[in-house]
Amino acid sequence: MTPLLVDATWLADHLDEVIVADVRWSASGGTAEATRAFAAGHIPGAVFFDVDRDLAATPFVDGPGRHPLPSPEAFTQTLSAAGIGDGDLVVAVDDVQGSVAARLWWMLDATGRGAALLDGGLEAWSGPRERGPARARPATEPEVRPWPADRLANADDVARAGLVLDARTAERFRGDVEPIDPVPGHIPGARSAPWVSNLDDDGRFLPSDVLAARYRELGVTDDGTVIGYCGSGVTSCLDLFALRLAGFGNARLFAGSWSAWVHDPSRPVAAGDDG
Repeated sequence: MTPLLVDATWLADHLDEVIVADVRWSASGGTAEATRAFAAGHIPGAVFFDVDRDLAATPFVDGPGRHPLPSPEAFTQTLSAAGIGDGDLVVAVDDVQGSVAARLWWMLDATGRGAALLDGGLEAWSGPRERGPARARPATEPEVRPWPADRLANADDVARAGLVLDARTAERFRGDVEPIDPVPGHIPGARSAPWVSNLDDDGRFLPSDVLAARYRELGVTDDGTVIGYCGSGVTSCLDLFALRLAGFGNARLFAGSWSAWVHDPSRPVAAGDDG
């Protein structure tokens, strides 16, 4: 266990000292389906975040890609409505092995707020579950904090970057399949780093030394700059989290990710196993 990663036993013992944030996303059913899934069972006292509604702005309008970051003002209002203040420690959890909860972790961490992930996600929680909507919490007044420029990258940064990691599945990286975006393949020069490879067979994070070895093999160094991307800037946050666990500091997020890259037809596209 680290300040970034807590297990279910620790969370059960400290449930009254943290705010559990349950993050859901449904590709097919949208916010309505995500809300139903949360209401069907969640950790007692958890607040609810939907990726589309709470952790993203309007696709291709307010920013690049399918899940552009919300404005700092909008994110601050979301935190306030959830009862999360600047001094609170948030433990983010989801039902997909951390792959969407990591987006909230990144947003909180990037703005200097305390955040951790529950190792193993909701499946690791063996305690009682609560049903129905989230309990109402008193509104807070968090400070509006801008997205830090040194934690983000745009398409031009990616095009000239030294190391770019693609968190999507190997099949999507190669261009064998593309279930969401209009163009298959990957950004030329990127290396395949599927987010699920950070986890063991039980969905828990690999030890930090194993993660460090994995990323060094991919070309990560102690003093190099790394940019992470995925389909829309959500699951790549789990790679960025794993890099932190491995001791490599802060990598940069290409928030628009593949969906923003291929939205511009002038951008080159690669396919196959090679970067």
